Amino acid sequence: MNEEFPSPPDLLPQLMAEIWPRIRSFKPNGVRPVPAATLILVDRSGKTPKVLMGKRSPNDRFMPNKFVFPGGRVDPEDRKMRPASELMEPVAEKLVKAGGKTLARALALAGIRETYEETGLVIGKPGSLDRAAPKGWDEFASHGQLPDLADIHFIARAITPPRVSRRYDTIFLAADADAISHRVDGAIGPDKELVELVWTPIAETGDLDLPRITRVILQELEWRMKYGMPPAMPVPWYGVQYPKGWYKREL
Repeated sequence: MNEEFPSPPDLLPQLMAEIWPRIRSFKPNGVRPVPAATLILVDRSGKTPKVLMGKRSPNDRFMPNKFVFPGGRVDPEDRKMRPASELMEPVAEKLVKAGGKTLARALALAGIRETYEETGLVIGKPGSLDRAAPKGWDEFASHGQLPDLADIHFIARAITPPRVSRRYDTIFLAADADAISHRVDGAIGPDKELVELVWTPIAETGDLDLPRITRVILQELEWRMKYGMPPAMPVPWYGVQYPKGWYKREL
């Protein structure tokens, strides 16, 4: 018997009102979405939970000066990295639905790897491999850490609309800041992908320059946190179907 949860907020009107009018007239371009993952770190040590946001470089052609979650595309080597622990079963099942059996774990690993590369924060546990680390994971592994998937939550999936020049099929994940096991300096700066990191309460993220889909995901996160972040809670999937516009399904 499926566990019952409260009905989630209806956030589609926000996307229809603020994104759809801009993209509906774009011409077809054949660009296919690339699998990607992003990781929302949540600090619940204080009275008000805070999330980690990074400001993109003003020199970047893609979303300059926007505040985003750390993340990026899945690399082939993400399929080969051995984690210290596995995903919670409900999370793994939903990631299989979203990306397929061979990609599910790689999505979570990509989120952790990209977070390390962009912020210097390691989501891991002490450990070592019995062989050389896959390409792209060697620096992470050099700190005596293996990626820790045990505390990873699946918040949402969103696919960049068709006819946009860069398209991503993005999995939005979350983990508690307590999962940070190591920190490396030098990842943030004027010549890096992120030029600033801020821990901010969700209620105050409205003061930041955020992409609209990021605002929607933050509301999804806030709603899940209200009920204790149960991993079995249905996961929203946002996408666009021409000519109707945005849709929301559940995983």
